[in-house]
Amino acid sequence: MSTDDFLARFGAAGQRQPDPVAAAQSAMRNALPKRFYEAAGVVEREGLFHVALDGRTARTPARNPLAVTSQPVAEALAVEWQAQAERIDPARMPLTRLVNSALDGVSDQQDAVRAEIVRYAGSDALCYRAAEPEALVDLQNETWEPIRRAVEAKIGARFLLAEGIVFAQQPAETLAAVTRHVGDIPAPLALAGAHNVVTLTGSTILTLALGFGLLDADAVWAAAHLDEDYQIGIWGQDEEAAERRAIRRTEFDAAVLLLTRG
Repeated sequence: MSTDDFLARFGAAGQRQPDPVAAAQSAMRNALPKRFYEAAGVVEREGLFHVALDGRTARTPARNPLAVTSQPVAEALAVEWQAQAERIDPARMPLTRLVNSALDGVSDQQDAVRAEIVRYAGSDALCYRAAEPEALVDLQNETWEPIRRAVEAKIGARFLLAEGIVFAQQPAETLAAVTRHVGDIPAPLALAGAHNVVTLTGSTILTLALGFGLLDADAVWAAAHLDEDYQIGIWGQDEEAAERRAIRRTEFDAAVLLLTRG
């Protein structure tokens, strides 16, 4: 397998992160490249922490050095590479794929990425509440209201709520406040992490709460899956759905690391 073919396993340079479930299924259908290195580690050079495979810097699909400013992120990347067995499975390397996306794509598309995070705030999952049953209504209020109010206090603006699927236009001043705070997220690593947290949770409010340190990863994940967990409590969980959720959680954890430590 050529170097280009190997790097292509992690996605084309600059492309949007693929659906994690689809990525895992695709990887299972195709022969995986053999591991070509003995040891993965971290080497610091000129203020950057490089992921080194047998002492040589790994590369992104765009052939940029796999090097970041955050030592914790670099160390986690190295652990991911070291954990590979006889063959390298990109589906089991969510952090590497996300950092590749950050270095090859987000760096050149920061405005578009920030705009998409703000766009999610316009129809944030936490702003759409059930009208019934009463148990779910109460659960949403008990869990989501303290989060919404804490984020509102941080940004100095209010979000409007709606019942069901009726669209609620958020005030321009609210979206402007969100835009200002999203603009403060460092690029490219933390911004790439924030974008993935938003897409996996459907909530800019939860993403800001995580970035502000108001909630930890487990609390954000639980809040994002409140409706789903309520249904599971009634009907049980499908095995395939559980597997898909587990894959999404690994993607989420990688994104959280970038948002909070990148």
